[in-house]
Amino acid sequence: MSDNNQTLACVMIPMIGRQLLLPNVSLAEVVDYSPDINSSADAPAWLAGYLDWRGLRLPIISYDAASGGQLAQPNSRRGRVVILNSIVEEHREQPFIALMTQGIPSQNRINQSQIQRLDSPTGVADLMEVEVDGERAWIPNLEYLESLAQQLR
Repeated sequence: MSDNNQTLACVMIPMIGRQLLLPNVSLAEVVDYSPDINSSADAPAWLAGYLDWRGLRLPIISYDAASGGQLAQPNSRRGRVVILNSIVEEHREQPFIALMTQGIPSQNRINQSQIQRLDSPTGVADLMEVEVDGERAWIPNLEYLESLAQQLR
């Protein structure tokens, strides 16, 4: 974004105690979270279950657990699952990943003057922390999250 007048359509995705910031083009769909989407007892800590979506069986990743926190089911009816387009080279084998949210994602239009990178430590599931119009947000490390889903293949 070299011109401050250029804007990027983004989505803010609520997690526990933070929100993720992604470009809209990374989002394929948002679906209701269903509490009956459970995984087995020997599943990785970050696996919230599976979602059957458009003929695919997608592992649902808990970003919070993948970041070293606890896997927490959404505590209200606002929980959703966001389906993200894959960015890895093996896109044909794994075209999408699913992330559990703690609320309904919101769309924003952001220009370069509204976003500032923060110098703060990040976890393995984060690329960076930013501030958008005074609100903190994290840009997730999608390659890392996709690598978790690939472990189950």
